[in-house]
Amino acid sequence: MKIKVLENVYIPLQDGTKLASKIWMPQAAMQTPVPAILEYIPYRKRDFKAVRDDQIHGYFAEHGYAGVRVDLRGSGDSEGILRDEYLRQELDDGLEVLKWLAGQPWCSGDVGIIGISWGGFNGLQLAALQPPELKAVITVASSDDRYADDVHYMGGSLLTDNLSWASTMFAYNSCPPDPRLAGEKWKQMWLERLEGSGLWLKKWLEHQRRDDYWKHASVCEDYSAVKCPVFAVSGWADGYTNTVFRLMEQLRVPRKGLIGPWGHKYPHMGGPGPVIDFLNECVRWWDKWLKDIDTGVQDDPMIRAWMKDTVSPISDRRPGRWVGEKEWPAKDINEKRLNLLYGELGPEDGEQSHAVLSIQSPLSVGLFAGKWCSYSETTDLPSDQREEDGGSLIFDTLPLKEDLEILGSPRLEVELSSNKPVATIAARISDVAPNGRATRVTYGVLNLTHRHSHENPEELEEGRKYRITIEMNDVAQKFPAGNQLRLSISSSYWPLAWPSPEPARLKIFLENSRLVLPERAPKPSDELLRDLGRPGEGRKLSTTLLVPSHREWEVKHNLATNEVMLHVTNNDPTYRLDDINWTMQKDVTEKYFYKNNNYDTLRGEVTSKRLFRRDEWEAYTLTRTILTSSRTHFRIRATLDAYEEDTRIFSKTWDETIPRDLL
Repeated sequence: MKIKVLENVYIPLQDGTKLASKIWMPQAAMQTPVPAILEYIPYRKRDFKAVRDDQIHGYFAEHGYAGVRVDLRGSGDSEGILRDEYLRQELDDGLEVLKWLAGQPWCSGDVGIIGISWGGFNGLQLAALQPPELKAVITVASSDDRYADDVHYMGGSLLTDNLSWASTMFAYNSCPPDPRLAGEKWKQMWLERLEGSGLWLKKWLEHQRRDDYWKHASVCEDYSAVKCPVFAVSGWADGYTNTVFRLMEQLRVPRKGLIGPWGHKYPHMGGPGPVIDFLNECVRWWDKWLKDIDTGVQDDPMIRAWMKDTVSPISDRRPGRWVGEKEWPAKDINEKRLNLLYGELGPEDGEQSHAVLSIQSPLSVGLFAGKWCSYSETTDLPSDQREEDGGSLIFDTLPLKEDLEILGSPRLEVELSSNKPVATIAARISDVAPNGRATRVTYGVLNLTHRHSHENPEELEEGRKYRITIEMNDVAQKFPAGNQLRLSISSSYWPLAWPSPEPARLKIFLENSRLVLPERAPKPSDELLRDLGRPGEGRKLSTTLLVPSHREWEVKHNLATNEVMLHVTNNDPTYRLDDINWTMQKDVTEKYFYKNNNYDTLRGEVTSKRLFRRDEWEAYTLTRTILTSSRTHFRIRATLDAYEEDTRIFSKTWDETIPRDLL
């Protein structure tokens, strides 16, 4: 189908602000209107997401839809200021965008929303507001709970991805619009953004409990508000798999879930593991719910998941097979309970141990954990867990006599005590091969002051026994006969999670502790699942590579000074979009540091550079954020500098202190 592309169309809002959009549509749409597919995000349609957007929305246009990419208020080429994520202003703007799209002469009046990460979040959030134009949603790598299952906190513990993500948006918010589109007002727009966007990390650290700030726009507050069909997608290497299972259980609308081996990418783009023809899956969904064409989507299983097979932790392959469940929770998934023995995991009906074990982990446990949210680079995936297990309590099964497969959320039920009022526990499950290599399968982290509630945490009483439950991330995993399943318990997991204010020693009472696994037997129906195909070559914008990408993940331990640093380099390729003669550069460095295993020396630092160039004109920004902590406070120091060619046109610094709240 022949299509046309509208490079920039401004969508007017009631308050006079104009949002910038790019639209792909069939050439005949004015004569034969088509449904619209909206993606509504802050990641700059003009440059950083241009190649990806053209592939996705061009594909939709070629299959009879208008693909529409809109920059949020204050991002990309849109007017205004972006002050935080998922604000009511953002959602109100989105409602206006939906109404505007439905009213265009080329639109049939029906609209769908697609998005990954931010766009997956606000797709669900807009659906919960029930706009009449919105008929279906595809949400990829998103969450229904902004506090408990997002980049900010996990189990009531502060994730360092909170720092990393805040720094990402700090850099994005500092970028100028393209002067070719914005005209003479481009610089004024840029200065307003630089001054007005603020330090988001400070806002997020001021809300360490699950308060009204996080409840806002968390769809889990009222699942019944979502009235349109939802297709939820994620990948096991991503941070957002649990949402798929909760949505399948809680929503009462037509819904499907898909979880592959991928990281934080669309499934036709993402590794590790096999990619699929995801854009075709999207069109099947849109055809059903926006055009009332029977494409068979309702015959698909409610949940389709990639059952991971055993693999080396250093491999970039993720072997496995697809399995399907027609409902969730699945009735034939059984709980397999294993007792914690002295260094072993035994059957529930076997012996019990009366032993009491203790653990006070070194800060090195977690250096090889990878990122909370992997972008499917081999550098940011967890390494061999033997690097971590030396500072953990470990419990192994005997070599398995037959294959064991699990699907769902394992949980650790444990009785423990702490010698400190604030303490953390981390639990990991690994697949241990006969040669000893240990591949992490899933994990969970819990701030023990949040053992009963994320809204009302409570201090621990020294020496008092508590029965607590750690819910680990959902997973699908095969443990083959001959391998062992390992449970590892530590009292810290740095730098994935920020540690408690001071080292705590945990005592684990084995007699009342067990691991519970969601065991699933293979089904003949799994062999009959429809082939998801492979992505085609697709559309390609003309680009010129100027500098290749550069990524490193390096752990350094200076034995002379006992200083330890995790150093991450994440530089995207520098390239030019040939059609608009627009060059962009994105360089990021992250450093996580401690010395002498001293909690007061913990430090996270992220620096970013964003550059844009056309002919002799150039603009770039430099951002730097440093997070440190004492036993009572977090401290943020940040700088933002913006340059037009060789002249610094803006500079601002922050030095903020936020009290710790049982964190």
